[in-house]
Amino acid sequence: ILTIEERCKILATYKAKKSNFKQLLLKNNTDLDTLALNTNIPKDQLTNYLDTKVINLNNAMTISKELNCSIEELYSWKVSDK
Repeated sequence: ILTIEERCKILATYKAKKSNFKQLLLKNNTDLDTLALNTNIPKDQLTNYLDTKVINLNNAMTISKELNCSIEELYSWKVSDK
C-alpha cells in the first residue's frame, strides 16, 4: 500500500489546455442551433463555450454524448506529473 506522499509522486495532474469544441461541431456536421435543441443548453451558453476553456461538468457530459465523443476529447490537455 502506498502512502499519500508516494501516490502524489505517481499521479499526474491534468489541465485543459485548449477547447476542441469547434472542431467537434464541424466533424459532426452540427450547428449550435441543433446542439441547443438536442441538449436543452441555451444557444448563448453554447456560444460562450466556443470562446472559453472550461465547460461545466454536466454540460460537458451532455455535449460529449451528443457529439459522440468522450469528455476528454472536448479538450487538448496539459499533463504534468507534479
